Amino acid sequence: MENTAIQAIQSVLSAQKSFCKFLSANDTGLTGGHQAGIYISKPAIPILFDEPGIKGANKEKWANISWFDGSETRSRFIYYGQGTRNEYRITNFGRGFQFLRPEYTGALFVFTKQDEESYTGFILNSDDEINQFLDAFGLSPADTNKMIDISFVAPEKREESEMTKFINGLSVDFPTSEEMSRAARDIQNIVYDHEDFIISNPDKKLIDWTETEYRLFRALEYARYGDMITHGFSSVEKFISTANAVLNRRKSRAGKSLEHHLAALFSGNDIRFTAQAITEGNKKPDFIFPSQADYHNADFPTDKIISLAAKTTCKDRWRQVINEADRLRGKNKYLCTLQQGISTAQMDEMEAEKVILVVPKPYIASYPRDRQERIWTISKFITYVREIENTP
Repeated sequence: MENTAIQAIQSVLSAQKSFCKFLSANDTGLTGGHQAGIYISKPAIPILFDEPGIKGANKEKWANISWFDGSETRSRFIYYGQGTRNEYRITNFGRGFQFLRPEYTGALFVFTKQDEESYTGFILNSDDEINQFLDAFGLSPADTNKMIDISFVAPEKREESEMTKFINGLSVDFPTSEEMSRAARDIQNIVYDHEDFIISNPDKKLIDWTETEYRLFRALEYARYGDMITHGFSSVEKFISTANAVLNRRKSRAGKSLEHHLAALFSGNDIRFTAQAITEGNKKPDFIFPSQADYHNADFPTDKIISLAAKTTCKDRWRQVINEADRLRGKNKYLCTLQQGISTAQMDEMEAEKVILVVPKPYIASYPRDRQERIWTISKFITYVREIENTP
């Protein structure tokens, strides 16, 4: 059977309009609210209606949705505009619809419009499928919950100017992931002048840097491949070779981006750490605080050692962090992610294994409400490490 992510990618490429979002606890019923169906953010109204709803009146439309597993639903698009409500949802999936169960919290919902009456829906529920889809369109988790733009969109003029300056100054086709991340941080700091957020609002700074890097990477891809795509390929083999190179580069870069930006935040807050420290054997957690040397120093207090893993998505891979540092067995392990929402069962498994999620503050609302207090913000984690390290 064809990979679901590939099906979703092909559907987006052939659709009139496309949208994607991570299913939140509210969508799958974990919050205990009375809302039904999938919430659609206001920037994505065009996927449902040609015109926005008018406050004070409900608005609806019915359409056929063909799902990736072969099933079909006759579903309703509705704007709730009466009373205190002001929101858009897709409802009426039929009795026993399996993809809005709690275990699908955190899955990526991809929705494409083929015509006014026909839509296609996909649920990507593994890290590999999610990352394959996001990488195909150069998206980060921060770019979801909005319409998908498959064409190159020039960034804001000043940002575009800085990006063009960086690209024109390169002596290689593609710099290392570390150079790309550093350039994105520099551009973001220059254009938006919020370098102080490194200390005052690290949660926002991490999201801002991540979004800027994805825009920079797309701009670089356009500079390198734009003419080739416009004028076509000399053979199918050349097209496949180029496509594979693009996808492999996106995948390898995305895996390192979060680590690079976290390291910059820690350095900006005068925190001591070793990135990619070696603990035992081939074990290599993303960060050890205060250092690899202190970790291997038997006289250094174990309760002053902290391990942090960095994973863009973590629905499946979070278990990898459990055994990354033998010295910390039985103690809390920390996992920073850009994942927006996971199921209650997974959060309970994490708690049982003493894994604490560290998530940018705006993303915490996507997690089950009754378990959100377990999640640490980036700011809270940095404050905690500073206190442990006695950093003034």
